[in-house]
Parts: sequence; structure tokens; C-alpha cells
Amino acid sequence: MACMSPRRVEPPERSSFDDALDSWRVWQESPWGRLRYSTAEFNLQRWLAPLGDVPLRVLDLAGADGGDAVRLARCGHHVTIVDYSPGMLAAARERAQAAGVAGQLTTVEADVLDLPEDVTRSCYDVVLCHNLLQYLDDPEPALRTAAACAGAGGVLSVMAINRHATPLGLAVRSLDPAAALASLGRRKVQAKIFDAEQTLYTAEEITTLLAELGCTGIEHCGIRSVNDHIVDDARKREPDFFAALEALELALTNRHPYPHTAKIFQLLARAAN
Repeated sequence: MACMSPRRVEPPERSSFDDALDSWRVWQESPWGRLRYSTAEFNLQRWLAPLGDVPLRVLDLAGADGGDAVRLARCGHHVTIVDYSPGMLAAARERAQAAGVAGQLTTVEADVLDLPEDVTRSCYDVVLCHNLLQYLDDPEPALRTAAACAGAGGVLSVMAINRHATPLGLAVRSLDPAAALASLGRRKVQAKIFDAEQTLYTAEEITTLLAELGCTGIEHCGIRSVNDHIVDDARKREPDFFAALEALELALTNRHPYPHTAKIFQLLARAAN
């Protein structure tokens, strides 16, 4: 079954992402950036293992500079990244070339909500929708696109900033309980790296939408369940401390109640197409 394009929702300007590419790379190499990618990969690999040791077709929606895609390409999978930022896509190709997996990566410059036919005519074993929803006022169209692109029983991975984590971050890291109290009803924040307003969602809200789209077996995982509550960021750059922190993060990622207050939620499910 081919993917169907949902109704249009205006995303942030392309230049917001192209202009911040250098800052984004610095963030990716930070301890908290590394935890974001290693934990997401850890969770995804648990879901891919039952599919067997075969190359999979992966669609990475709003895949940016290939932080997730290249990790999957290194495992032998073929990944198609769709993103509307030409700068990010060029960086993804450079990353794939440096990793020796350029032949397993395809980039498509397009809006996720207006996919070209050469993308929609295929169904994929795995569809990623990571760090996209917070840039949309309505997450349903993007989720519908992601679910439609997955083949029957395909794995869907959705990731976004967790709204529940905002009050904790303001209280613990900023030592500002008044701001934390005020944030309880707030859904909008300004992105620190990209010049774009973000809308915050909860895993519970997105789980409901995925279920309505027919997804099954939905698992709620947390990314950076502990990291963002440790205020000493310098310690995280110490190799031994970081290794211990990463081991703890991986152990807590799907151990409730920790995912509910993690900085980022990751939902994994099977599509029903």
C-alpha cells in the first residue's frame, strides 16, 4: 500500500536548520547528545531483532544530518532520509561517506507532509519520526504519514521532547520553582539551537494518536531519564562517569516510572497496514 499525504501543516523555515548546523553538530557530540542517539539505537535494535539478520528498508522522516540513519546503515540496512533542509541532507551524505556507507543512504529533499511519489510508492520495514513533532502544531498528519509508509508489521519509532520534563528541569537545573509552577500549563517553548518555536507533547497524547492509526504493541521508552537531573555537566565528560551514566540510562529506558519524566520520549510500535 502506498503512503498517502495528509493535510498540509506549515513547518519552520528551512534556514532555521541550515544556519544552526554547526551548533547542532556540537550538541550531537556532547554527552547528552550522545545519550540521545545511543539510547534511541538501543531501543530500536530490540525491536529490529525479531525481523531477522537481513537488510531492512528504513525511512527516516525529517532525518536531518543522518544521526540515526548512519547508525542503521552501519548495520547493513538501506536508509532513505527525507528532509527539507538541503544543508542537513548534505551533512548526512558527508557523514555516510565518512562512515563508509554512502551506498546505503538515499537523501530526498522534500517536506515530510508532501512526500514525492518515489518515496510513497514503497512500504518500509522501519519508519522513524524523530524530533519532528515538536515543530508541528498538530502531530496527527505527520504520524499518519509515518504509519502509512510502514509495511504490515513494520516498526514505527516516534520521538519528541517530553512536556512532563519541563517543570522538573526548571526546578532542578535552574533552581526556579516559580518558573516550574508556571510551566505546568505551558505547551510552547523556544528551541535553544534552532530559531523555532516548539510545541511540547506527552507520550500519552501521542500513544492515543498512534492507537487510533491502528498501531499495536506500543512501548513507551524514555531518553535521558537521569542525565538532565544531574547539574554537574562537567562530570559527564569524564569517560568513566559517562560510561556509568550511559549504562544507567539504558537500564532505565523502558523501566517505569522513569520514562514519564525523561527529557525525551520514544514510542515504538508495529504498523497495521
